[in-house]
Amino acid sequence: MRVDHVVYAAENDGARATAARLAEQLGVAAVDGGVHPRFGTRNVILPLLGDRYLEVVEVLDHPASDKAPFGQVVRARSAAGGGWLGWVVSVEDISKQEQRLGRDSVTGNRHRPDGVELRWKQLGVKGLQSDPQLPFFVEWAEGTQHPSGVGATQVALRSVEIAGDPNRVRDWVGVDEDYVPADVDFNFVAPRGTPGILSVTFETPSGPVTV
Repeated sequence: MRVDHVVYAAENDGARATAARLAEQLGVAAVDGGVHPRFGTRNVILPLLGDRYLEVVEVLDHPASDKAPFGQVVRARSAAGGGWLGWVVSVEDISKQEQRLGRDSVTGNRHRPDGVELRWKQLGVKGLQSDPQLPFFVEWAEGTQHPSGVGATQVALRSVEIAGDPNRVRDWVGVDEDYVPADVDFNFVAPRGTPGILSVTFETPSGPVTV
């Protein structure tokens, strides 16, 4: 189990423009990721070191976005002006999370503009809907290239600040109280409103950048 990526909902001018601003801040090249046909969304990828990435996502004018929980949460966050949507944990066997949480995963896929298909299973977006401090889980399909492999980068994910309860997050993820995520620091503060990600800090060649 590891932190896989962080998700940023597109601002009012869309995913490409939002990603371009973030890419300029971080000093990385943004790469079009393609459409998620089952969720009614599409994304732009900012690759990070350590098989991680920043995903900028927007909702499409598509019936799937009204039905799929992921499309619903993206639409709601973008309608509120965009910003940090959530974070994602990768697992090798998502069936263990299915059994532990009593929920079924759903399959996802997208074709990159170069035609390469990425496939995965994901679980927990409904948890994100009801409690935005919680991550959702992803298991990348065997043979699928990790999205971080789309470009060179010297930028790393260093820390995440979350308005929420660390014990609630540990229970959801299924780790002990003394568990420490590798390479990523988490800072929890008491929420004054809706829980969720407040900021993310990246280590860049020019120094730390907090978004």
